Amino acid sequence: MNRKLLILLLFLGSFGLHSQNLIWKTDMNDAIMASDSQKRPLLIFFTAAGVSQRIQSEIFVTPDFAVWSRDNVILVKLDMSDTEASDMVKEQNVKLKNALGIQELPQVCLLMASVRKGKTTFNNLGLVPYKQGGAKAWIADANLILNP
Repeated sequence: MNRKLLILLLFLGSFGLHSQNLIWKTDMNDAIMASDSQKRPLLIFFTAAGVSQRIQSEIFVTPDFAVWSRDNVILVKLDMSDTEASDMVKEQNVKLKNALGIQELPQVCLLMASVRKGKTTFNNLGLVPYKQGGAKAWIADANLILNP
């Protein structure tokens, strides 16, 4: 009996952990198509090796963020130090970072992307900086940008 209960608890626990895994797109073209078809904004997380991971460890790993992001945005993670990215992808990411005025990393940007006649346009909604207060405070700030 105890063994069956233990197996059940392990199974349910692993299911609960798996359900909180976020799917971060790393291909901007894929993210743009998803944003356009689902009519949801992109949440672009610009990061790099050696920068603070506080936003990831205090915001992005929480159940509150998982639920909010699933319902409100398309998640995109652009690692500016990714050594496996092609030169074309690196250049595309740097151009986007510069066009959005991102100067410090890490940074989160919310924007709408739409594709019309093969041309992509962006509407920059705003930046959501990290601040202490946890996921709920960060989500409240993001919602103010998404729903002014």
